[in-house]
Amino acid sequence: MLRTIWRVPATTANLGPGFDVLGMALNLYNEVEMVEIQQGLEIYVEGEGAELIARDESNLVYQAALHVFEKAGWAPSGLRIRLQNQIPVTRGLGSSSAALVGGLAAANRLCGDKLTQEELLEIATEIEGHPDNVAPVLYGGLLIAGKVRGKWRTQRLTPPAGLCVVAAVPDFELPTEKARGVLPERIERADAIFTASHVALMVSAVQRNDLELFGACLEDVLHQPYRETLVPGLRDVLQAAEDAGALGAALSGAGPTLVAFTDGRREEVGRAIQDGFAAHGVSCRIMYLYPDLGGVCETVARSSDAAAAGRGRE
Repeated sequence: MLRTIWRVPATTANLGPGFDVLGMALNLYNEVEMVEIQQGLEIYVEGEGAELIARDESNLVYQAALHVFEKAGWAPSGLRIRLQNQIPVTRGLGSSSAALVGGLAAANRLCGDKLTQEELLEIATEIEGHPDNVAPVLYGGLLIAGKVRGKWRTQRLTPPAGLCVVAAVPDFELPTEKARGVLPERIERADAIFTASHVALMVSAVQRNDLELFGACLEDVLHQPYRETLVPGLRDVLQAAEDAGALGAALSGAGPTLVAFTDGRREEVGRAIQDGFAAHGVSCRIMYLYPDLGGVCETVARSSDAAAAGRGRE
């Protein structure tokens, strides 16, 4: 029986105007270990948000694995899943996408890699509802994703060299459903034009390694203004980050985490963000991160018998 351990990156999605379209993998990781056992389901969780994560059949990693097993026509006799988490839960850094893709990748290896990455992306997007988080988890780098003529398509870009991501993680949760609930059903034509131009210019900036233009294009009118009521001080903190030397700043995914992009002065930017949130009664922790270029990857693959012998016991 095969034992697999997968390292799964965090993500920051939207990147300002790229709502449900753009996402970037970050070098903050969860680990998903999956091994076939004789019977039953065992789930162990350590690290970030361990108390919030289900240990029964509703667990997202397990649910993702079931989709792979069904599509591959393979059924394990039982499963043991171990999760070691570093990605904050319900904070806008892609914890659910990491769980989802980690479960898909581990399950696919257990059943003999019967599914392609494109098929895994289709499953992940079907479950998640949009590809901007799951695609960079799968492929790494900065991903553009969208449905073209009925099929999900992705384009992978390498983020600009020297780019640092200052992530400010507030001490409160913001469920995606709540953050989406404040968005309008329709937008003005001017906002649509603004968004299209900023996304197009951002993609060009990444291709040309133009950090200044990349940061300038993080300005958004599509979702951030409507989410200001859910993240105290958001507008002021975004401005404080830029005043301290950030190239630009934006909500990470649906929030409440804020990400500022820099090519230097990261400590100054981090302090400015922390002080800005504090002025509005919000405490946050600062993480200095960088783009992950590899996406989900296997760190260990060996027989469960050998693994057990190496540790003395399971």
